[in-house]
Amino acid sequence: MLERAPLVQLVLERNPSIRAARFAWRAALERYPQVTALDDPMFGIGIAPRSIGSRNVDDAPKFDLSQKLPFPGKLRLRGQAATAEAEAASHDFASVRLRLATMTSLLFDDHYLAERALEINAEHVALLEEFKRIATVRYESGAGSQQDPIQAEVELTHALHRNLVLQTAQRVTAEQINSLLHRPATRRLPPPPPRTRAARGTAGPEKPPTQQALEDKPEVAAAAARVAAEEARVDLAWREYFPDFTLVGSYNRVWQEHDLQPFVGLQFNVPLRLGRRKAALEEARAHLERARSEHTAIEDEVRFGVESGHDRLVEAHHVLRLFGDRLLPAARDQIAAARSGFETGRNSFLALIDAERNLRNVELGYEEALADLSRRRAELDQTVGRIPGLTW
Repeated sequence: MLERAPLVQLVLERNPSIRAARFAWRAALERYPQVTALDDPMFGIGIAPRSIGSRNVDDAPKFDLSQKLPFPGKLRLRGQAATAEAEAASHDFASVRLRLATMTSLLFDDHYLAERALEINAEHVALLEEFKRIATVRYESGAGSQQDPIQAEVELTHALHRNLVLQTAQRVTAEQINSLLHRPATRRLPPPPPRTRAARGTAGPEKPPTQQALEDKPEVAAAAARVAAEEARVDLAWREYFPDFTLVGSYNRVWQEHDLQPFVGLQFNVPLRLGRRKAALEEARAHLERARSEHTAIEDEVRFGVESGHDRLVEAHHVLRLFGDRLLPAARDQIAAARSGFETGRNSFLALIDAERNLRNVELGYEEALADLSRRRAELDQTVGRIPGLTW
């Protein structure tokens, strides 16, 4: 039997998108040691031209060793930006998991509904076959009309056609689930749980706190991390107005005085290209404002999602109670009365067929309402950052 939570867990373990997001996160983590490390030191060697090939002049090699040192704070800011990007990648990984879990939960509901629809249709095929038999017996005995068994045959043919359509929908849903599981699309799925188990957990919904949703939603956290990364890059662009330094050490045998052979020095660039630095700073500021706007937009989406998702969930509960408490009992009473009336000659066969159609539609409506309730709960779980199917 196919259960929701194990199916969601299996998709999260096997889906290639999860693996891709995980490696993107790992790649982002490896940026920090790269951007915070100093450049490799430079080593140089040279020989005075006048010593080359000369027997009168000793070789005069020169050795240079230098190390570039960024202006204080630059490495720290580069590390902050890389750390924030890695944090954003980790939340992106969580977002992929959340999105796939939601998709899986919704497909599970589609699979459940397709199975229940086939069961209901099969029950009504059997019911119409019985109605056709009763109508034929009444017609042969002279108590009924010739139109009655013909009408029963028409309704039965429509029901058999619906069975083919429902079987196609069931196969398509199974293929989608198998795709998420990264296995052959034609592989058969176990049946979903029975109606009694699927109907569990349908108590009235409680509205989740919006602030908690803002804290738990991975997309919000990822956007906040990207804002932090852009803030570090703005500070880094400011520091580009200050020079970097190069510490230089040299040993030079060109000099004849021994006390002048080794020496050390300090080099630094002169930041005269102010136009380039100003453009880089404005670019960094623009990226920061974009990140802040995206963060605000995602927070607005979460607030709206909590409100609207809760409203839709309340509506789904109301529809399910309407079908279960009123429409379904009434439709069953209606077909019982219509059948009794037809068998006793108090009403026409058309009334019985109408009652059968109404019962079928109400039974399908109840199963759709049950699946819709599950879908609305999964969508609300995704909005607040909970993994649908693993929190029920």
